[in-house]
Amino acid sequence: MLGLDFCLALIATWLAFTLRLDTWHRPVGMEWAVYVIAPVLAIPVFVKFGLYRAIFRYTGLSAILATGKAVATYGLLFLPAVIVLYLWEGIPRSLSVLQPLLLLLFVTGSRALAWHWLAASITRTTSRLLIYGAGSAGAQTAAALGNALQYTLLGFIDDDARKAGRTINRLPVMAPTEVQSFVGKFAVTDILLALPSASRQRRNEIIEHLSALPVRIRTLPGLADLASGRVTVQDFRDLDVEDLLGRPAVAPDAELLGRKLANKVVLVTGAGGSIGSELCRQIVLQGPSRILLVDHSEFALYRIHQELELLIGRGRLAVRTVPLLANVCNFDRISDICQTYKPASIYHAAAYKHVPIVESNPGEGVLNNVFGTLSVARAALAANVDHFVLISTDKAVRPTNVMGATKRVAELVLQALAGCGEALLDEIRRADGSASLPATRLSMVRFGNVLGSSGSVVPLFRSQIAEKGPVTVTHPEVTRYFMTIPEAAQLVLHAGAMAENGDLFVLDMGSPVKILDLAKRMIALAGLTIRSETRPTGDIDIVFTGLRPGEKLYEELLIGENPLPTSHPRIIRAREDFMAWPELKVHLQTLMSAARDDNSAAMKSLLRQLAPGYSPDAALTEKTP
Repeated sequence: MLGLDFCLALIATWLAFTLRLDTWHRPVGMEWAVYVIAPVLAIPVFVKFGLYRAIFRYTGLSAILATGKAVATYGLLFLPAVIVLYLWEGIPRSLSVLQPLLLLLFVTGSRALAWHWLAASITRTTSRLLIYGAGSAGAQTAAALGNALQYTLLGFIDDDARKAGRTINRLPVMAPTEVQSFVGKFAVTDILLALPSASRQRRNEIIEHLSALPVRIRTLPGLADLASGRVTVQDFRDLDVEDLLGRPAVAPDAELLGRKLANKVVLVTGAGGSIGSELCRQIVLQGPSRILLVDHSEFALYRIHQELELLIGRGRLAVRTVPLLANVCNFDRISDICQTYKPASIYHAAAYKHVPIVESNPGEGVLNNVFGTLSVARAALAANVDHFVLISTDKAVRPTNVMGATKRVAELVLQALAGCGEALLDEIRRADGSASLPATRLSMVRFGNVLGSSGSVVPLFRSQIAEKGPVTVTHPEVTRYFMTIPEAAQLVLHAGAMAENGDLFVLDMGSPVKILDLAKRMIALAGLTIRSETRPTGDIDIVFTGLRPGEKLYEELLIGENPLPTSHPRIIRAREDFMAWPELKVHLQTLMSAARDDNSAAMKSLLRQLAPGYSPDAALTEKTP
């Protein structure tokens, strides 16, 4: 490039003479001095301005501006030299303007040609992209793709009919009705949703329309993440299944939540888990004075503690976090925590919930899910905690597995404690060391699967699709209820805030989703096709593995009939039978002995008596070595 600029300086000088004299120039006499001065001045100036340190394949506006500044400086130095030669030998003065202008044109042109040639020589990927949204986010995204090698941008899609048929940087803007033909004609592989302000309902409509196309659908973050005004290729993310199954949020009652959580001490068990961690995030935003994070996993506790500290720091919140390693089955440890910190509310999310694992380890499931709940409830009663909320599951309804049965028994424990008379409740409190006797409101919140939680089918499908399959589905007819983690946590907090003693709340999960349909939709969103007998050249297989131990085809949310509405449209109050505490206490003592002895047959027999509808697989009743 230095050699090229040397030649360009000479050519610019010759052409300046030619244009000025209006004839092909042949230098004579002192005119040769101009040919010497031009490159001798230009090259050092260009070196000083860093023109030879640039990587030309990434040349942009800043490099062009630097070239302009360098040539302008050169022109200022070239002017007095021409004036001297004019006074001495009559060299035309207009050369002082003509020659630098021509040199600027030649140098910037050479850089542009170098960039075009080098950029064209780079091997690009086969990703051919359309951007849905021709607004500011779409324009920022297009600018971010300027030097990106992953994508070739082909055009824009926009709902605004006034933009259809127009262009942005020479790329067409089309209406949604034109997309299908454009995708087929130009082999589009990806569509990026640049619609950060669109409502969830509108996004769902767009996704539904695009999902039939053989393209991978991706999306940008929301408005808060784009506040900096910059978009990079790293901001592109795969469209998640939450974008399809999530529902428009219902605004929480801020006054109600604030009254129950603001400036209070709140304890969350299982704080490092999927639901527990989201509860912690949302509780922190309500401004408690202190949040107690209880978990038996050191790593999970460390992770959520660090995350909350960052959240508190960014929001400048006056909240103290206290990480506490504890097993909920250890009553003395939990009781000591409650007596020391005096929490106003406890959200009990700690549980073993993975159906096949609990099925293989029923003793641990019973101890943790049933007696862990009893332990924390007793500690809450003894410490006069105002609210105790149990996080339950739809698998507690007519369960076919140990996990669901243990969660139903945990519900029965709280219902029995809440339903026993004050005299009996006082006796229980005094036995646990409580001197005063205010009422602790015990409540339960039951809901189905949450998208993206540990053990959820969604991250499993996502990883299987990334590895090109096969995608494993247990049974073609298996269905589940789904809800996003943030929505579930928000409704749990809302239900807990409006709970009276003994309430069993059920969250409105919407319509159940067939897991096979979910797998097909996730494959389609990834821009892949399903391999089958009718399409042997498809990208990915779906394999049916059979129902796992304790798994059932359909989940339910209610045992009893005639549920009652509440003040929140997505929370209903269930009315279900339960066992009185004196009778339940006898069964629990026997169940404790069976769990400690790891006697599967005895445990499942007792669970069958306690949990209505529990029908374990007879082949799995006996422990196998």
